[in-house]
Amino acid sequence: MRRRLINSTLAVVLVVIAVFGVSLVIVETRTIGNSAQESVDSEALRLISVVESRLLEDERITSVLLSQQIESKRYALVEIPGRSPIEIGKRPTGSVISSTVEGERGERVTVKESRSAVTREVGRTLMIIGAVALLAIISAVLLAVRQANKLTSPLTDLAETAERLGSGDPRPRHKRYGVPELDRVADVLDASAERIARMLTAERRLAADASHQLRTPLTALSMRIEEISVTDDPDTVKEEANIALTQVERLTDVVERLLTNARDPRTGSAVVFDLDEVVKQQVEEWRPAYRSAGRAIVHSGKQGLRAIGTPGAVAQVLAALIENSLMHGGGTVALRTRVTGNQAVIEVTDEGPGVPPDLGARIFERTISGRNSTGIGLAVARDLAEADGGRLELLQQQPAVFALFLSRVARKRQEPERPVR
Repeated sequence: MRRRLINSTLAVVLVVIAVFGVSLVIVETRTIGNSAQESVDSEALRLISVVESRLLEDERITSVLLSQQIESKRYALVEIPGRSPIEIGKRPTGSVISSTVEGERGERVTVKESRSAVTREVGRTLMIIGAVALLAIISAVLLAVRQANKLTSPLTDLAETAERLGSGDPRPRHKRYGVPELDRVADVLDASAERIARMLTAERRLAADASHQLRTPLTALSMRIEEISVTDDPDTVKEEANIALTQVERLTDVVERLLTNARDPRTGSAVVFDLDEVVKQQVEEWRPAYRSAGRAIVHSGKQGLRAIGTPGAVAQVLAALIENSLMHGGGTVALRTRVTGNQAVIEVTDEGPGVPPDLGARIFERTISGRNSTGIGLAVARDLAEADGGRLELLQQQPAVFALFLSRVARKRQEPERPVR
């Protein structure tokens, strides 16, 4: 394309130079020839006037006197009746420019000039025109190269950007070129790069969330299946199978929730549910893991609370908090339910060292972790809570107290607050 732009620009310039150059040469040649002829005619008239004035006054006419009236490069012949012809200068040969004038008494003056002088003048003019044309061609080439570079370089950059997008590098370049059409293409490519980057981020986030969120249910399900495989008691097999089926349902709910959040994190499926049931189910599910670690998990606080949210999402939030306490906390983990205003609150605390002071509110950011963990669990938990209109907060750093706030549905009668273990 670069060569085409240069060739097309140069072709246009050459055509313009050819048209106007030839016309200028023709005009200049005629102008120089006419000017030389007028000059010879003028000298012939001047000589005839001098001769006539001398004849009227009976003065002597000599070649020395007449030679002062014409240019040295020209030849003049003065013919006076009854006298010898007077020649001035050297008679030219070849093609000449000539002018003859006759006086009232029969005298005749002829002035001649070699056409070579005109030819030399035309040659000088052609050289000047040629030099100007050459300068115009050089300027046109430089301008064509500059314009070609101005147009092809952006196209090369845009092609590289498109190639990077195709190879999975969605970084926008935000580079503009001062050409509206090319800048429009650059805008579209940058917008596409940003969309691709968001899509890739969402896919990676979904993969990380799925890996993190599915790990606990799969581990629990694996443990139930192992219990079934090592027992011969039909009642135990039935009980463990029922628990495994419940966990499979929870696992299905987790997958659906992850896919829903991947499509639109703001989309929730909140319903009115029994908060005690979700809390009890989590305590029962995590009790074996805490028993294996030599620790305990307890539940206390207000009973009979009904809240608005997605049971599966609330279970996942509590599972993330309980797992976080198991990994990073210490001592007994306590789940406490209480009421504040029109909200039901579930607090999860332990007796461990708590959240490091340098983390603080950043504990909910992705990849932020006080230990060698992924830093995804609390971030996913907050997203799940906010999707149903709730919120997850760190109320206290040492010891760590996390609180899940949910909209509450008022009970018909008050029940006393009692601990449950």
